[in-house]
Amino acid sequence: MKLSAFLAACLLAVAVALPAAATQIHYGAVLSGPSEFPANASPGVGTALITIDSSLLTMRVQASFSGLGGTTTASHIHCCTTVPFTANAGVATMVPSFAGFPLGVMSGIYDNTFDMTLAASYNPAFVTAQGGTVPGAFNALVAGLNGGNAYFNIHTQTFPGGEIRGFLTPVPEPGSLVLLTTGLLVARRRLIKGS
Repeated sequence: MKLSAFLAACLLAVAVALPAAATQIHYGAVLSGPSEFPANASPGVGTALITIDSSLLTMRVQASFSGLGGTTTASHIHCCTTVPFTANAGVATMVPSFAGFPLGVMSGIYDNTFDMTLAASYNPAFVTAQGGTVPGAFNALVAGLNGGNAYFNIHTQTFPGGEIRGFLTPVPEPGSLVLLTTGLLVARRRLIKGS
């Protein structure tokens, strides 16, 4: 009985912690040539982490990439494909590339936060397609991220249509995972001691 009460307390602690972190939603992707549509044989690899803060209305973009077959010409998020994790979509974020993204290189890192209340954070065509409003564009982008209909893409001179990309999917909030894991480990220890 004591273990059940302890597990309930752990789950309650996680539930209480989640609303505080609920304003930040994380989306991750592994970038590769085979993930492009059509697929290519690029030796390049990369990762992307997108953090949407629904309270501040910001989007943090973190990316790293290396081994590209050509030098970078642009990078952005495309949204929204008609079928999750499949095909191509138009550019949703600023064009031709994220501000400050390393261009003319074959490897690099990137970290920038955008104010998603500004029209400049989006492709004007994406805003128009979402009813002509920035809030409509923001909501559509978040829906695309949640539905597996948005991808991070890096374009190069060798692959102008995109050398590496990855569909963005929600990833667990790190603080909640630590709390949950700690609670489960403590419960496991108590269960083993009680056996």
